[in-house]
Amino acid sequence: MIFRVRSATPADANGIARVQVDTWRTTYGGIVPDAHLDALSYRHRESVWQQIISRKRSDESQFVAETDAGEVVAFASGGRGGREPAGDPEYDGELYAIYVLEPHQRQGIGRRLARAVVERLIDARFDAMLIWVLQDNPSCRFYAALGGTPVRNRTISIGGADLPEVAYGWNDLALLGRSLRRQEGE
Repeated sequence: MIFRVRSATPADANGIARVQVDTWRTTYGGIVPDAHLDALSYRHRESVWQQIISRKRSDESQFVAETDAGEVVAFASGGRGGREPAGDPEYDGELYAIYVLEPHQRQGIGRRLARAVVERLIDARFDAMLIWVLQDNPSCRFYAALGGTPVRNRTISIGGADLPEVAYGWNDLALLGRSLRRQEGE
């Protein structure tokens, strides 16, 4: 199957919402409380993504991966690091989210989406990047395989449960970009 990675448009909000809800349910079962996962709503997430994509902030980007039939099967979002008011003193860029539907994982789609975000961050003159991920998320292996190093820890509350998060960091986006291009044979 052929996959195309491109910048997301407001028309992609529904597909992104479906990917996000479905991947949360398949990835976070047994990690995030079931009641929270059951309450996730395509309609709500679509509204959120419609707003995010429509605001067109110059320091943020969203990408989708779609099949040759136009079905969105994955997405990634990134931008200025440290969405908290104080920001992060070391990591000026952040991979906010990257999700790939389970049947399409391990086909290089996540790497291609990561590359799209990294290249956009480099174009915007960001030097370093991190991603916050639930510590028990099996995708931590993906971030480590991309060369990410655990650099921060915190606890967040989801569905009434306090869950540990870890941030994987990359100190040199240019180096990461070159590595991703090499992995894709360029």
